Amino acid sequence: MLKNTAGYSVINQWLNSKGFQPFAFQEETWQHIINNNSGLVNAPTGCGKTFSVFLGALIQFINQHPAAYQKEKNTGLQLLWITPLRALAKDIGRAMEEVITELNMQWRVGIRNGDTEVNERQKQKRNMPEVLIITPESLHLLLAQKDCSTVFENLKIIAVDEWHELMGSKRGVQVELALSRIINIVNQKSEIRNSKLSLWGISATIGNLEEAKDVLLAPLKVYYQHNSLSFGEGWGEAVKANLQKQTEIISVIPDEIEDYPWAGHLGLKLAHKIIPIIEESNTTLIFINTRGMSERWYQTLLDIAPQLAGAIALHHGSIERELREWIEESLHTKKLKAVVCTASLDLGVDFRPVDTVIQVGSPKGVSRFLQRAGRSGHRPGDISKIYFLPTHALELVEAAALKEAAQQQLIESKEPMLLCFDVLIQYLCTLAVGEGFKPNEIFKEIKSTYCFNDITEDEWRALLHHIINGGNALEQYDEYKKVEVIDGIYKIKNRRIAMRHRMNIGTIVSDAMLKVKLLNGKYIGVIEEWFISRLEVGQVFTLAGRNVELIGIKDMDALVKPSTNKKTIVPSWMGGRMSLTANLGKVLRETFNKANDLDNGQWKMGNGELKIGSHLTSHDLPLTTHHSPLIELQALHHLFQIQKELSHIPNNDEVLIEQIESKDGYHLLVYPFEGRQVHEAMSAILAYRIALITPITFSIAMNDYGFELLSDKPIPLDDTNVYDLFTTGNLLADIQKSINHVEMAKRKFRDIAVIGGLIAQGFHGEKKKAKHLQSSASLLFKVFEEYEPNNILLRQAYREVLDQQMEEVRLRNALDRISQSKIIITFPEKLTPLSFPIIVDGLNRLNLSSEKLEDRIKRMQQISEK
Repeated sequence: MLKNTAGYSVINQWLNSKGFQPFAFQEETWQHIINNNSGLVNAPTGCGKTFSVFLGALIQFINQHPAAYQKEKNTGLQLLWITPLRALAKDIGRAMEEVITELNMQWRVGIRNGDTEVNERQKQKRNMPEVLIITPESLHLLLAQKDCSTVFENLKIIAVDEWHELMGSKRGVQVELALSRIINIVNQKSEIRNSKLSLWGISATIGNLEEAKDVLLAPLKVYYQHNSLSFGEGWGEAVKANLQKQTEIISVIPDEIEDYPWAGHLGLKLAHKIIPIIEESNTTLIFINTRGMSERWYQTLLDIAPQLAGAIALHHGSIERELREWIEESLHTKKLKAVVCTASLDLGVDFRPVDTVIQVGSPKGVSRFLQRAGRSGHRPGDISKIYFLPTHALELVEAAALKEAAQQQLIESKEPMLLCFDVLIQYLCTLAVGEGFKPNEIFKEIKSTYCFNDITEDEWRALLHHIINGGNALEQYDEYKKVEVIDGIYKIKNRRIAMRHRMNIGTIVSDAMLKVKLLNGKYIGVIEEWFISRLEVGQVFTLAGRNVELIGIKDMDALVKPSTNKKTIVPSWMGGRMSLTANLGKVLRETFNKANDLDNGQWKMGNGELKIGSHLTSHDLPLTTHHSPLIELQALHHLFQIQKELSHIPNNDEVLIEQIESKDGYHLLVYPFEGRQVHEAMSAILAYRIALITPITFSIAMNDYGFELLSDKPIPLDDTNVYDLFTTGNLLADIQKSINHVEMAKRKFRDIAVIGGLIAQGFHGEKKKAKHLQSSASLLFKVFEEYEPNNILLRQAYREVLDQQMEEVRLRNALDRISQSKIIITFPEKLTPLSFPIIVDGLNRLNLSSEKLEDRIKRMQQISEK
């Protein structure tokens, strides 16, 4: 039993000395660890998930060395800790070292990622620390070493931190493949079968927690089955913390909601309202959805509250590393009052002083919102507090929906990725650079992963043919012949190919980035090449909170000088727009039901009543009966009245279609509330199907609520054909005909070609320009289309377009729901509040200055309100 062990006694005494008691879920995990079991720990943010596994590793070690645990040193790698973010590594390492020091143990904690200095890596290679905190990319680099097997000789536990963030991405596939190799290395080296390797995932709540556990543990389970090993009692269970982490959600309501913009703004008109929140808190994180918005917000806060100068900072991925690290450290030491940030601070272990979070604009997902809320009150028992600030009036409906979704714990699922051949090709080359591999052995390991469980032998042979000969289409070109077969072992012997491969390990493919430097050589940050390429010399833009003038471009550097010009261009980054998740979309549709009940006093949603007041806690169940609406919907009463008078407010079992005629033409607006990505595909399909009725052309705009088809002539959609237009019949064929899926696949193939090593992003510090990468990828795409149409990477590109870019499954489900709903068609005489944001989104694509656009939006809103 756990409590009778020496290790538990030591750890429990240490916790007591600090005034802590272990949680039940931590003790349950410790028991599993000393039993050599594996599983997944699930607990709310800030409730001690990290210590549930780390302290378990210490207990296991102390039990094995009860008399000499404080003297044992240089014992080799005991705990491998895989983490998705570099910033997390530093926080975790700090927390671990504090415990080890106070226990007077000789364990060392090492960190290995892209920021680790060469001398530190060499030091680790000579004498591996007992704990190694590593990113997926650096773990694959470790597997590319010639003697990598010796690194894992003494390994007892692997922990995969923030597994909910990794799963569902190609970095998660990297982890699956690495685990399959390490599990076999460790277990084959173990002389005593009872000395099993333990594998533990650490995860916040996601919708498919059991599946997440199965994906992670698949290689270990298959290994045990193939070798007739018993799993042990309690093996592979999800250890859940029965803790109620309270989250307080407070909406920032405009004083005069009638004057608040319906669309087209960044929420800056409410910036003054968060100054008191910042001043009353020790430290505050202000989450902004995009880097461009964060630059604007940072400048605005300094303009309206100059007293915050020096106490407020800006943090996003394009700011140079040293400044980001200083900001993260200053959060710990309370030197900063507030940080304006993006997803770069979504995750974190020990931001203890943060007691308030502000979310500007919709986070587009429940789990993302609660993850950010969890940055505050990041200690067991503390209450997380998050303010929601809408960027336009209708986002208050999303605020109400987020409260309900949080209360119902409608957390999104993460779908595991399948058959990512580009990642597998990269992995095989990684093994070939290192110790080499025997295909029959590695094929069994690869099939043990969840991602490649269904790989066929034909696909496997095609992959081997690809890395040895370049496949059928490229076998005449030596540069694609990377792997040689020597005595049955597949190896990369060419030093140049090996070096190029090591430099390009990873699955994150971004647009080419330019370093932004002052003339004195000082580095400010990075900016995407596509943005800089559109600027003229002398133009001023904003980066890292300062205005700079472009002097010129030299190699991969953008040279700038400081500017006092207040007319500046705020950079936008590719892929900056997130799409509404299915869970939040569902609750959003239900929330509109209540808007229809404003006049009759019925205020129920889902299975419970709604609480009165401006905020509620996400675990405050059961709900008390009240007959008043949430404050967000009360505030929007005026807007809902206008929507009702001009058109209709759709209930959850209805779909609203508006047809509006204006001087710009004929507008057809559809409101599925399914998210931007689904609407992008659905609008194209609808436009194609309408064009079959009569020749007609459209311009298309969309947002997360719906989409617009705009034409210069009447659109033939009415009660007689509307259900046929939204059918799922011939969906795949209509997708291929309505959307330039070939061009989309070509763009997707660029990333696949980079990950799969067909195109190298850089060598010896040189980076290929994005246009060169795309042209190279386009040429390869054309070659495969013409000479090898069944190429596995080509097929993967088309599959990813359907599954990821167009969300084909979710699109089909949405069309099914619409066909079973009551479709309401209205003919408003003016633009409605629901139509307004979509039409403004279309205006954003015109070449209007920001001043002209803002004036036009204001005028359009005034006309609709009359």
